[in-house]
Amino acid sequence: MQTVLGSGGQIAEELTRELRRNFTHDIRLVSRNPRKIHETDQLVSADLTDAEATEAAVAGSDIVYLAVGLPLDSEMWEQKFPTMMGNTIAACQKHDSKLVFFDNTYMYPRTATPQTEDTAFDPVGRKATVRAQIATTLLNEMDAGRIDAVICRAPEFYGPGKTQSLTNSAFLNRITQGKRPLVPLNARTRRSLIWTPDASRAMALIGNTPDTYGQTWHLPIDQDRLTYQEMLTIASQITGNKVRSMTVPRWVFKLGGLVSPAVREAGELLPRYRQDNIFDSSKFTERFPDFQTTSYRHGLSHLLAVE
Repeated sequence: MQTVLGSGGQIAEELTRELRRNFTHDIRLVSRNPRKIHETDQLVSADLTDAEATEAAVAGSDIVYLAVGLPLDSEMWEQKFPTMMGNTIAACQKHDSKLVFFDNTYMYPRTATPQTEDTAFDPVGRKATVRAQIATTLLNEMDAGRIDAVICRAPEFYGPGKTQSLTNSAFLNRITQGKRPLVPLNARTRRSLIWTPDASRAMALIGNTPDTYGQTWHLPIDQDRLTYQEMLTIASQITGNKVRSMTVPRWVFKLGGLVSPAVREAGELLPRYRQDNIFDSSKFTERFPDFQTTSYRHGLSHLLAVE
């Protein structure tokens, strides 16, 4: 049995499809309101902040994937994520289940220095602090030998379906809507973006490869690391229309944050757009040389409905 905690989001749905395609038909989906992706999927409704409910949801699982996504709400993150992590660790320990944790890069330094699996955490902001806390909690349990776990870390998303990110919502989605795309702060800094189906495929592969456990892995990306300006050029070539963007300065986000909680919450992430973001996934590429990542051009073609 392989169990996905936090089913329903784009990453979890793609993960479930990949597990069935290549690894197992014995899949359990867990969330407050889970829905089947395949007819044989088991559904368990559970609140992962409830220890007993989490323990019951994990029971009988060989591998558990923690892929919970929460809205960009600092207070919610502080209240829920540490409890969810603690409950999941305890449940996996009780049932001798392996744990695969889907993580992000919020806790990394806000610099242009390349990020590797050995990059030290330097969280700035409430959400970054929470992410550092829960990752450290799991790392401590791993280092102590109290759980067989692996951390799969991804940079900013872009992709199809319900994929949520600043790049998707402010930039790519607006192109498909015929609107002028918005660029946060700087159009000429290099971005590290991961195609969400690639992230899920790679996580399933790592979770089903025994020698990957006890480590952190950066999930694979197209190493070209385009700037938004270069993405605009590709988008113009794909659509056959000149796509022009609008660069949004920091003060506009600050002003918007006065009236919009969502904009205010996103403000914590903005310093990451001032300079290059270099996410290094060479460790994964060396271990899994046959894994095919999606190029930015192919991904953009898919999102803009032109192949």
